[in-house]
Formats: sequence, C-alpha cells, structure tokens
Amino acid sequence: MRQALIDRDAPELPLTTQADLLTLSRSSLYYHPVPPSAREVAIKHRIDPVYTATPFYGSRKIQIILQPEFGTLARNTVRRSMQEMGIMAIYPGPNLSRRHHAHPVYPYLLRA
Repeated sequence: MRQALIDRDAPELPLTTQADLLTLSRSSLYYHPVPPSAREVAIKHRIDPVYTATPFYGSRKIQIILQPEFGTLARNTVRRSMQEMGIMAIYPGPNLSRRHHAHPVYPYLLRA
C-alpha cells in the first residue's frame, strides 16, 4: 500500500509532493475510515436470520419485518446492507417459459 510510504514528519518533502511522487490523491492522505454504527451492525445481524429463514424475501419485505424492532427504516438502508453482505433474494430468472428448440411441438388434435 502506497499510503504506508508517506512520511508525515519529513520537513524536506511536503505531503503534497510526496503524494505526487507516489501518484496518490491528497484527499486519501487525510481520510480516516469510520467504523459502522451500532445500529447498522444490529440491522445486519437481524437481516441475516431473516434472510436465512426466508431467502426469497427481498429488501421491501425484510424492511417491513424489521420496522417493529428498529422503528422507521428506509428500504435503501436494508438494500445497501444486503448488498454489503452479498445476499439477494432468490427469484425466477427471465425467459423461463421459452420453449426449447430441440424439443418437438406436437399439434393439438382435439381442436375441431
């Protein structure tokens, strides 16, 4: 990681020059990641058993299930948490009722 090569106490090379030499953006030098809030962690811990019990529920249904426990909860919050956890609802894919061209089509002989 190139950010580890930055020497913050070097008086001869300012941070901007060091960032240019290492082809780093200056904003990445000052960024400190923020840990997730306790509420966000609790929501994710609650989504996991709900999804495990009913993997066909999407973010809309899971949001409805979580509202009594967490109060007002936006669907996008649930959707983002599900994306971060790598889970999504199980549903039928497209074109499931298209015929297979290798199979013959039999005529309907009872039609008058």
